[in-house]
Amino acid sequence: MKTPIIYLFTFLLSFSALAQSKLEKIKALKVAHITEQLDLTKKEAEAFWPIYNAHEEEKHKHFESSMKRRKDLDIEKLTESEAEALLKEVQANEEAKEKSEKAFIEKLTKVISYKKIVKLMHAERTFKRKMIEEFRGRHREMRKD
Repeated sequence: MKTPIIYLFTFLLSFSALAQSKLEKIKALKVAHITEQLDLTKKEAEAFWPIYNAHEEEKHKHFESSMKRRKDLDIEKLTESEAEALLKEVQANEEAKEKSEKAFIEKLTKVISYKKIVKLMHAERTFKRKMIEEFRGRHREMRKD
């Protein structure tokens, strides 16, 4: 009985590691893409990456809390007062994200030029687009098989 459990545990652990390594690979690709697009000096990079990484972590926390809330939500069973509270929470979350984005840009203006900030925004969009296209391409290939 212990042997199948050990095999199952090992399989799940390796699957988790594989998923995590894919996420790390995507993050590394994103860093490389942004680095290439912004052409940061060594001094700029040393100041830029800690600010950027902290902002990414904050965005991820907002996303996780938002997704958790949606996952636990049963729209059909919402009362009017719960719906009102939910809308207020969504608005507050959006305002917090906007405030965070403004603070992020304000911090960046102290370490890189405005033009590089615009390039950063463009680089993030193009990277996201590339990832979506890659995913769609792989999804199409899987459907063909």
